[in-house]
Amino acid sequence: MEKLQIVYLPPGELKPYEKNARRHSPEDVEAIKKSILEDGWGSPIEIWSDENIIVAGHGRQLAAMELGLEEVPCIRLDWMTDKQRREYAIRSNRTAELSAWDFSKLDEELAALAIDGQDFPELNFSRPDLDSLDDLFSPVEAQGEKEKKQIKCPHCGEWFTP
Repeated sequence: MEKLQIVYLPPGELKPYEKNARRHSPEDVEAIKKSILEDGWGSPIEIWSDENIIVAGHGRQLAAMELGLEEVPCIRLDWMTDKQRREYAIRSNRTAELSAWDFSKLDEELAALAIDGQDFPELNFSRPDLDSLDDLFSPVEAQGEKEKKQIKCPHCGEWFTP
């Protein structure tokens, strides 16, 4: 197995793969830009060959270009054959689509973030049943000088304190 090495390159030097099957809407690119600004680079752009062909990360490259970033982190996949690179690109894009949300855990996380003052539009995620979070919160007896809140799970109806 190859050891991964991150290299930093100007986003304009990365070449989008002309047969990339995934498309990024302007809204998607905006969400990626917000994520980069808020969270930094958790996932480098994966590139291949001396031409710096993008294998995975086309949306991240578009976002970086729009943000005017001078460099972006990249991981070279040069040990792959052309066939392996094409298969990997499809497989890596498909993997996220095949996974499912655990909505009870997601609801708990979103509710806990709401208590901490998180603005849901900034997460670029909404659930119709969480559009009005007022029904999820209930004050608990004041403990000392701080009042704690409980969260009601919309699936099971149980109350918990985050």
